[in-house]
Amino acid sequence: MNQHHPATRTEHDLLGDLDVPADAYYGIHTQRAVQNFAISGIPVSIYPHFVRALAAVKQAAAVANRDLGLLPAPQADAVVAACEEIRAGKLHEQFVLDVIQGGAGTSTNMNANEVVTNRALELLGHAKGEYQYLHPLNDVNRGQSTNDVYPTAIKIALDAHIVELIDNLEVLRLALAAKATEFADVIKMGRTQLQDAVPMTLGQEFAAFAITLSEDQTRLEEARLLLHELNLGGTAIGTGLNAHPQYRERVVAELATITGIATLVSATDLIEATSDVGVFVQLSGVLKRVAVKLSKTANDLRLLSSGPRAGLNEINLPARQAGSSIMPGKVNPVIPEVVNQVAFEVIGNDVTITLAAEGGQLQLNAFEPIIAHSLFASLDHLGAAAVTLADKCVSGITANRELLHERVWNSIGLVTALSPALGYENASSVAQEALASGRGVVDLVLERGLLSQAQIDELLSVTALTSNRGGLRAPFNPDEK
Repeated sequence: MNQHHPATRTEHDLLGDLDVPADAYYGIHTQRAVQNFAISGIPVSIYPHFVRALAAVKQAAAVANRDLGLLPAPQADAVVAACEEIRAGKLHEQFVLDVIQGGAGTSTNMNANEVVTNRALELLGHAKGEYQYLHPLNDVNRGQSTNDVYPTAIKIALDAHIVELIDNLEVLRLALAAKATEFADVIKMGRTQLQDAVPMTLGQEFAAFAITLSEDQTRLEEARLLLHELNLGGTAIGTGLNAHPQYRERVVAELATITGIATLVSATDLIEATSDVGVFVQLSGVLKRVAVKLSKTANDLRLLSSGPRAGLNEINLPARQAGSSIMPGKVNPVIPEVVNQVAFEVIGNDVTITLAAEGGQLQLNAFEPIIAHSLFASLDHLGAAAVTLADKCVSGITANRELLHERVWNSIGLVTALSPALGYENASSVAQEALASGRGVVDLVLERGLLSQAQIDELLSVTALTSNRGGLRAPFNPDEK
C-alpha cells in the first residue's frame, strides 16, 4: 500500500499558521512574502551571484558561531554543507521572492535562512520543517540581522558582477583595438560639430573607442574595491547587539576565505556603515559613465555607417537581419541600437538608485532591494551589450577605403594642414574659392604657385596629416623649388 504524502506542511510564525508546499525548502516567512510582493514577476533567483553570496554569508556565520561555541558542530557542519551546495548552484529555484520587496530585504534573508535550514535538516536526517533540531532564526541567523547580512551579500554579489563586466568590456576593447590596427592606414576626415575638421585615420578613431573603454575598466576596479568594506557583525543598527564580541572579526575573516576576496574588511564604524549606501551610489555613477560612453560609441558607429547612398557611408556594419517590412533591401544598425537602449536603461537605473539612497531614514535604508536589483540589472545588461557589440558588430566592420580617401582629397579641411606654410590669409582665400567653385584645395594652391608639388606631398602625407611626432616645422618658402 502506497503511503500518502501531504502536499503541504503547516508552519507557524507570529501571525499564526500557514501551509507551505511540502517539498519546498523555503518556509512560512518566505511564503508570506510571496503573497505580499507580486510586483515584477522576477524572482531573486535570477541573480545567481546574489544567491551564492547569501549562502556564503550564512556559511561564514555558521563557522564563526561554531568556533565560538555558540552552535554545536553537527548542526554547524550541516549548515556549511547546505551552503556549499547552494554556492555550487543547487536549490537556487527555492529563492522565489520578487526582487522588489518591502522590508529592507528581510524577506530575502528569511528565504535564505529557511532554505539553508531545511536542507541542513535533511543532511542531519530530519524532515523539512522540524525546526526543533535546527532553527532558521535561532541557529542559522545567529549573531545576524537582515541589516548586516543583506548589504554584505549585495556587496559580495556586486564584486562578482563587476569582474564579469570588466571581462566583457575587455572582449569589446580587444575587438575595437583589432579594428584600430586593421584600419591604421585608412585616411579619412575627422569631424567636429558634424562639420569637416582635419584628416585622421580610421584606425585612430577606433583606437579612441578602445582607449575610452579601458579607462572605464579602471574606474570599475576602483569602485569594486570600495565594496569590500562591510558592516557584517553590526546586526540591527550597527551596535552588534546579540552577537558575540569576537564574532565580527571572525565572520569577516571567514567570509574572505570562503569568497576568495582577501581585501574584505570590517567598517570602522558599523552604525555609519549600516545606514550609508554611498558605495552603491558611487558604483551606479561609474556604470552610468560606462553606459554613456558605450552609447556614444554606438551612436558613432551608426553615424559612420549611415546611408549607404545618402549618408556618411564610411564603414559597413555586418548585416544581421532584414531592416524593414515595407522597404526591400533595407538593413538597419540593430546591434548599436540595442546597445543604446541598454545605456538608456542603465542611466534610468542610476536615477532609481539615487532616489532610493536619498530616501533612507535614520539608522537604515529600507530601499536596498531596488538598489540591488537596479545595480545587478545594469551590470548584467552592460556586459551582455558589450559582448553583443563586439561579436555581432565590431568584429565584422569593413571600411570604404576609396571613398574615405577621395573625401579627404576633396575636403576643404585640407587647407588647415597647409595653412602653416601658406599663412592664414592665403589659406582662407584658397578655402573660400574651393568652397565656392567646388575645385580641390591642392589644385588651387598649385595654380596660384603658393607651394610646389613636392612641398604639398610632404605636408599632406598620411604621417604628417595624422601625427604630431615630427613637431612644428618652419613655414615653407614659396620661392623654394
